[in-house]
Amino acid sequence: MLRLLGSQRTLCDGLTRRDLLHVGGLGAFGLGLTDWLRLQEARGDASSSLTSAFGKAKACILLFPYGSPPQHETFDPKPEAPAEIQGEMKSIPTSVPGLHIGDGLPLISQVMDRVTVVRSMTHPYPCHGVAYAVTGMPTYNPSLETRPRDPQLWPFIGSIVDYVDSQSNNRSGPPLPRGEGLGVRASGTSSDGNAPSPQPSPEGRGSSSRELSPSIPRNIGLPWLLNVKTDLVPLAGPYASWLGQAYDPFWTEFDGPGTRRLPNLSDNQTREILCPYAGTTLEGRFRVAAASQLIDGISPDRLHRRRDLLGQFDDARRRLDAESRSSTLPSNSRTENFDRYRETAYSLLTSNRIHDALDISREPSAVRERYGLTLFGQSCLAARRLVEAGSKFVTAFWDGYGIFAGCAWDTHANHYPRLKEYLLPGFDRAYSALLLDLESRGMLDDTLILWLSEHGRTPKIDSKPKGAGRHHWSRAYSIAMAGGGTARGKVVGSTERDGGDVHDNPVSPKDILATTFHLLGIDAHTTVPNQEGRPFPIAGDGQVRPELFA
Repeated sequence: MLRLLGSQRTLCDGLTRRDLLHVGGLGAFGLGLTDWLRLQEARGDASSSLTSAFGKAKACILLFPYGSPPQHETFDPKPEAPAEIQGEMKSIPTSVPGLHIGDGLPLISQVMDRVTVVRSMTHPYPCHGVAYAVTGMPTYNPSLETRPRDPQLWPFIGSIVDYVDSQSNNRSGPPLPRGEGLGVRASGTSSDGNAPSPQPSPEGRGSSSRELSPSIPRNIGLPWLLNVKTDLVPLAGPYASWLGQAYDPFWTEFDGPGTRRLPNLSDNQTREILCPYAGTTLEGRFRVAAASQLIDGISPDRLHRRRDLLGQFDDARRRLDAESRSSTLPSNSRTENFDRYRETAYSLLTSNRIHDALDISREPSAVRERYGLTLFGQSCLAARRLVEAGSKFVTAFWDGYGIFAGCAWDTHANHYPRLKEYLLPGFDRAYSALLLDLESRGMLDDTLILWLSEHGRTPKIDSKPKGAGRHHWSRAYSIAMAGGGTARGKVVGSTERDGGDVHDNPVSPKDILATTFHLLGIDAHTTVPNQEGRPFPIAGDGQVRPELFA
C-alpha cells in the first residue's frame, strides 16, 4: 500500500525522504521505483503554488452547518436577478473591491479579504448527505443517512487525518506522542511529563507555542454526537467506518441552557424550542464524556502505579484477537484499535490538558461575547482553544435541536424569519470572530477554516410556506475557506444568473477533501485499507485545486 507520509525533506532529485522510505510498498501492486518515477513524471511538474502549499496547515477547523445554507443569502447573491430569485434580502460590498455577499453578514463582509469563496460547488445528490460531503465515497444513497455504521460508508475526513498521522508516527522509528505528526511541531514536556499549556508569545502570536500533546485527541467533534439532540437517530458522516471505532471523533458534550425560542421550522409546528444555538449563557460548558472522567477515589498517582499492570491488557488483546476473527476488520486493525482505546483512555485520565482546552470559562467574557452567546459561537471558540492546545482536526457542527424535520439550516419554510433572526446573525458573529481571533494570535496562516455543508438551496423561492422557503439544491452552491495556505480575498468559480447552475470552474466535494489533505501535508492520493484490506483513496476521485491556494 502506498502511503506518502512523514518528513517532507526533499532530495536533490525531487524525491522526499518519505517517498524513499515508503516507495517499496508499491511492490504489492507490481510497481517498482522506475514505474513510480515515471508515474510522477506523467503527473507533470507541480506548480510552485502546489509545492509551497503542501503542509501549510498545521490544523483544520471544519464548520459544518447541517441542513445547508442558501448561497443566495450568503456568498453568491444575485442582485440583478428577478425578485423570485433574489428574494427579500440584498447584497452588500465587502473588504474586497467588487465582491458582494448577502446583507445579513455585515461582520463577515469586513473579513472577506482573508477568505476564499468557492461559488461553483456541485454534485448530483440534493439530500442531507453529510457522509457524502465529508468522506471520499464516490456515490450516495439517502437511505444511508440514518445508518452511521453501514459498511458501505467511507471514513470521515477527520478520522483519515488521525489515522494517517498515527500510521506515519508508527512507521518512523519509536512512536511519537499521540497528536504529533505531519507538518506539526513536536511537543516539549513539563516536569510532570505533560506538554506545557499553550501560552501566547511575547508578540501575542499563539502559533509559536501551539504544540501537540498525547493528551489532546487529533480528531474532535463539537458540541455532541451529530443529531443526538433531536427526535431522530444519530446521522451518518463523522465516523471512522472501516478504520475502526478507535478513529471516530472524540466527542464532547455541552451543558448549557437554551435562552431563545427558535422561529418555527414549519407552519404546523406546535412545540416551542428554547435552543442553545439561538442563545445560551456564560454558564454554558463543554466537557468530555462521563466515561472519560477519573473514577471517584482513584488519584492520578494511583492510576500511574496501575499502569504497571498493562501487561494484562496485552493478554486480553491477544484473546480478543483470537475471539473476534469473524470481525470485518483485519486482525492487525482489531489489535490497533484495542491499543488506541487503551492509550486514549490512559492519556485522558492522567492529564488535564483536554479538560483545560475545553474550559471556555477561562476566556474573558468579552471574548466569549465577541463570538456570540450561541452554541455555535461558543463551539467556534472551543475549536480555537483545541487547535491551540494541539488538536489536528476539530469539527464544529451547527446541529439540529429538539425537532429534526427542517432543523438548523434546512429552511424549507419560514426561510426569511429564520435567516434574519437566528441563522445569519449567529454565523456572522462567530465566523468573523474566529478569523480575527486566530489572526491576532498568529494562527490563521497555519489553521485551515472550512465552512461547508451538504449542498445549497433552490434558486427560485417557494412562496407557499409561511416565511417562504428554499429547498435542496446541489447543482450549484458555495463554500468558504480561510487560512492554512488558502488564498485571501478570492472568488473561485461562478454561477449562472439565477445561481442554479455552475457557469465555470466546477468544484466537487471530493476536490475540497483532496485540497484539505494536501494543505495538511497528506498526499491526496494516499490509500487506506478497507475491511478486506483493499486500498481505497482517501479523497475518492478528488483532485487538489491549486487555484484555492495563496
